[in-house]
Amino acid sequence: MNEQSTTAAASPVPWNLADLWELTTDQYPDREALVVGEQRVSYRQIEERANALAHVLTDAGVGPGDHVACYLQNCAEYVETMLAAFKIRAVPLNVNYRYVAAELSHLLRDGDAVAVVFHRRFSDSLAEVAPELDDLRISLVVDDIDPRADVPTTDPTTFGALDYDDAVGAASTDRDFPARSGDDVYLMYTGGTTGMPKGVEWRMEDAFFACVGGGDPMRLVGPVSTAEELTERILDDAVVTMACAPLIHAAAQWTSMSWWLCGGRMVLLPGSFDGAEVWRQVAAEGVNILILIGDAMARPLLDAWEAEGPFEVPSLYTISSGGAPLHPTNKTRLQEILPNLILADGYGSSETGSHATQRLMPGEDASKGTRFAMDPAVTCVLDENLQPVEPGSGNMGRVARTGRMPLRYYGDPKKTAETFVEVGGVRWAVTGDQATVDTDGTITVLGRGSVSINTGGEKVFPEEVEAALKTHPGVFDTVVVGVPDERWGETVAAVVAPREGTELTLDDLKAHVKGTIAGYKAPRKLVLVDEVVRSPTGKADYPWAKERASSEA
Repeated sequence: MNEQSTTAAASPVPWNLADLWELTTDQYPDREALVVGEQRVSYRQIEERANALAHVLTDAGVGPGDHVACYLQNCAEYVETMLAAFKIRAVPLNVNYRYVAAELSHLLRDGDAVAVVFHRRFSDSLAEVAPELDDLRISLVVDDIDPRADVPTTDPTTFGALDYDDAVGAASTDRDFPARSGDDVYLMYTGGTTGMPKGVEWRMEDAFFACVGGGDPMRLVGPVSTAEELTERILDDAVVTMACAPLIHAAAQWTSMSWWLCGGRMVLLPGSFDGAEVWRQVAAEGVNILILIGDAMARPLLDAWEAEGPFEVPSLYTISSGGAPLHPTNKTRLQEILPNLILADGYGSSETGSHATQRLMPGEDASKGTRFAMDPAVTCVLDENLQPVEPGSGNMGRVARTGRMPLRYYGDPKKTAETFVEVGGVRWAVTGDQATVDTDGTITVLGRGSVSINTGGEKVFPEEVEAALKTHPGVFDTVVVGVPDERWGETVAAVVAPREGTELTLDDLKAHVKGTIAGYKAPRKLVLVDEVVRSPTGKADYPWAKERASSEA
């Protein structure tokens, strides 16, 4: 058990996500919980269908510790599948629905999936890998709600899939499951943009406090001390939150669970991100809080406002970014169109949970950049010798967290030993994020060391160069990588998708970033593409960019 796992008060209701869901949903069963496209469902509807699915899975032989793959885009059935697994002490497994067959096969086999719930549009891919899944006990097909969904050529019944609605409709909705505990497992597979995805295993109690907010979704009043206290934090009027990331991403799962446990209403997109559609949903649903994943979502959102706006969004009071901070230029643009907006950057990861939030209040200067004030009792920056970096020294280290943290990487003891280390008798999760510590103790996150570029002995973080390039009016999107160079070892290459109707040259971009970043960080190679490849969560595909840049060297 982690060092701080025993600090929460004992409670008759265990710190288990299924128990906490049941405790709180019983207080407001007929309140609307979720809006996804044309789907509108209440807490009662989700609860009853999750109970029914839990019985379907149990009858198929799925039990405690078994993994249930969610091969779905955003939909009510995704939430039902997660909760159904929690209820029977099974473990939901998030699946990136953009994976090709080889990647899908790796994930389902690496994750030991014994059940798969999938959208009909993915039938072809699942049919291709199903013969490799020796332990698969049940698969359930869900009808697509995304109107842009491709029509598959494979009938899913040919590989034994059952119709989800038929199975759930015929099952009991009774809540008659064995006792659960805070030691049950919560699993989140990482994005895998710099390598193969890894499953991060948490105790549910630790995940509730470190990832889901501990009953404090906005991190303003502190965590609850008993599970029953959650019912005292239910607001009379539900806060309406829209997460633009898919539920396969930690940001969307954690945000959704944190607000559902406080009686909130979540709005999700049924398909891919579209800036104009987001604004329309914010206006139509009265969204209060909008959750983005960095500039990859902020820029299209701003472009849509300029092209199709202004939009009437008087309900919106906060835009928050998780996964990557917003660039100061985009913050300034948001302040210009919505001057009363609170802007927030959140910092965290699948391996650490949510660390901190920096808020920019209306009227505050957005050009200062993002620095995070973190609790020094649980977060620090460790150097290569696993010693704390001296504040104000300018030295870099890796962000680390102790206290509530994951148990391990699923099935990967080597990676577990590398990431979760013991220093002075204290267990730490040491991330790949490089950072410095300022004199006031705040932390500036520079970027991931795994994608940093070593050019002539100097370390360059792609995120910094990308941010500088994106301020050029002709740059729609970009990814920066290192490519081999005989003289410098590596040189900086920018893979850029230009805005329509613009022409870009390397000299233009180098001149633009001059004065913003040091000369050695400026790109020395430019590759123009129609579109930058990103995951459904907006994360850059660095291996793709590196291959593209290297092939054109």
